[in-house]
Amino acid sequence: MNNNKVYILEDRGVIYISGEDSSNFLQNLISNDVNKINENFSTFGALLSPQGKYLFEFLVVKHKKGFLIDCEKSVANNLLKQLNLYKLRAKIEILNLSNEFVVAVLTKNKFLEMGETKNLCGFTIKYREDPIFLDPRHENLGARIIINLEKLHLSLKKLDLKSTDVNEYYKKSFELGIPQKNLCELNNKLFGIECNLEELNGLDFKKGCYIGQENTARIKLKEKLNKRLFGVKLLEGKLSDNIILDNRNNEIGKIIIKDPFPFGLIKFKEKGFNFENNFTCGNAKIKINKPFWSK
Repeated sequence: MNNNKVYILEDRGVIYISGEDSSNFLQNLISNDVNKINENFSTFGALLSPQGKYLFEFLVVKHKKGFLIDCEKSVANNLLKQLNLYKLRAKIEILNLSNEFVVAVLTKNKFLEMGETKNLCGFTIKYREDPIFLDPRHENLGARIIINLEKLHLSLKKLDLKSTDVNEYYKKSFELGIPQKNLCELNNKLFGIECNLEELNGLDFKKGCYIGQENTARIKLKEKLNKRLFGVKLLEGKLSDNIILDNRNNEIGKIIIKDPFPFGLIKFKEKGFNFENNFTCGNAKIKINKPFWSK
């Protein structure tokens, strides 16, 4: 892979949470352990409903006296509103900086060339005061930089990086089984744990209470996880929203994200389920992509 590639993710938003209560505020809300986040380590997590349903996912990075939240731009305002609902008397400030900051991705090898770096998911350094971190979900997603728009061009020039088609990046993510586009389609339609948050290093079962923790732990401990979000490869035909997937006239799931990279909620423990099989989906024929974490 060309180490000088950079993907400018214009569809990502940035929220900044600062103030003396910012760490405790996030710790009581999100699915991962905020106490592990520092100048050298960033993480991935989610905000769930009280029932444990998926609402929002994001990457969390320590920055100055607060935290940067890297989320899909289309949900940034809704996430901001949800965070403000929980703010109450917490001594924090929550700002939507999506029009001032941008997220870009460089290759893992480029990141490791920068010195003082480690091949460790979530490992974080600063470049011209901006955080660069190896994606906490999977190292092959490369390293992300969250940077002020005014500094972007000069930093990319200093790093000898050339802007590349972002579809190349999102296709790689899709092949790994990691959805990043149109995540609003997942909102309240499935449990957070069914979105593979644990496999993507986004769940900490030892951190204690957070919103949705009770149902998430129950599903895990009682081994009731029988549906998961998987990428779907279209072999022929056309997909429709929420269309049912059939395996010999037995329903095994449905499409939740249709475009541009389809994902479906699949009953992976259903008899006859096999990643090698083709399945019927309305008038379409599909195959379920095997994610990186599946044995």
